[in-house]
Amino acid sequence: MGLLLLAVLSTQAQQIAMADTAAYRERMEWFGKAKLGIFIHWGIYAVRGVSESWSFYNEQLPYDVYMLQQKGFTASRWNPKEWVNLIKESGATYTVITTKHHDGMALWDTKAGRLSMKKCTPAKRDLITPFAEEVHRQGLKLGFYYSLLDWSHPDYPNWTKNTVRYENDAKRWQRFVDFNFAQLKELAEGFNPDLWWFDGDWEQTAEAWHAPEIISLLRSYNPRCVVNSRIQGYGDYLTPERGIPTERPAIPYWELCQTINDSWGYYPTDTNYKSVYQLLRLFVDCLSMGGNLLLDIGPREDGTIPEEQVMALKGVGRWVNKHREAVFGTRAGIPTNFFQGYTTLNERGDVLYLYLPYRPNGMVEVKGLVSKVKRAYVVGSGEELQTKMWNQPSWSSIPGNFYITVPDSILDQDITVIALQLDGPIRLYNGEGKVITANG
Repeated sequence: MGLLLLAVLSTQAQQIAMADTAAYRERMEWFGKAKLGIFIHWGIYAVRGVSESWSFYNEQLPYDVYMLQQKGFTASRWNPKEWVNLIKESGATYTVITTKHHDGMALWDTKAGRLSMKKCTPAKRDLITPFAEEVHRQGLKLGFYYSLLDWSHPDYPNWTKNTVRYENDAKRWQRFVDFNFAQLKELAEGFNPDLWWFDGDWEQTAEAWHAPEIISLLRSYNPRCVVNSRIQGYGDYLTPERGIPTERPAIPYWELCQTINDSWGYYPTDTNYKSVYQLLRLFVDCLSMGGNLLLDIGPREDGTIPEEQVMALKGVGRWVNKHREAVFGTRAGIPTNFFQGYTTLNERGDVLYLYLPYRPNGMVEVKGLVSKVKRAYVVGSGEELQTKMWNQPSWSSIPGNFYITVPDSILDQDITVIALQLDGPIRLYNGEGKVITANG
């Protein structure tokens, strides 16, 4: 992540922080509890298995060759119910689908533009409506990815990295703005999504995009819709990409978007798949800092999902469903100087969850724990564990070292979770220690 992007994220965080009102907290309530979402990048780029939109923008493929992929996009084996079943099995509570990427090809039956799956491909159908209906039927939250920029639109100024259509033409730009608003109105009116996931905002200013007016339009249809920060900071939460933050972000709501391999869309030559264990480590890292994980899949042009991706989601789902107590209803945990690993707390703060992505070499230690532990148990089985406090003489106010015995028999195949039931909201000692002047 470059310095420029860090500066942008900092500015966005400041703008979001200024929007911290009762209405903001109310609409963000579900998002803060959502924890896991599934991202779907599906488009004509799946035909050749090339980078979505970027392959022509970066001039790796001629634009005409890239767009010829529309003739091979069939959705012939697509079953939206199977997709949503898999998403639900993964343990996710929301999903975000690309309604339109930077190439301008709409997955819904847009009346505002000339490019859509229904008008331009053998699929000849609206792909958003049946998916949205199934998502709602199964009780998940629905999110729409929408590219603010459109490199295919004749009135958008940029085309490829070395080609611009025009500069400083207010009439042409206004036509594009009107087109953008028309498409957003279609999506808001037709589907009323719970979340908007914008992208591509870096090419224009908030003023040029009419960012505040876009937010007003969307909230006129759904006052409680959640919007990501990629609308020049006028959204609700931060969206770090691929690289997880090393420090907890300054605002309470954020989401890491991450790929299962190294690609967003279907890319058959990319076999660098992350293991279920790696994905879960990413997930609990997000949980420990109070964030969500938006995990991406890239279906083939026919609508089938590669087996490696299916198995990854099923593996994540096995763990999430076993450890639901330590996933949903949790918040950011304690600093790592108290526990060498990932932690979360329940909402009341009287249960501390310890995530062990390793086989312990001896007992597990928590330092500085002032709270009394009423019970230590394994999440998923409820089996109670033996504990012992060391270095805690009765005459010292500084807590000792709390140890937990973790036998091999209770270890999860991926990440073990231990819960410490405390005597009240967690209390920690965060001092430098002191010299003992009285013994006994």
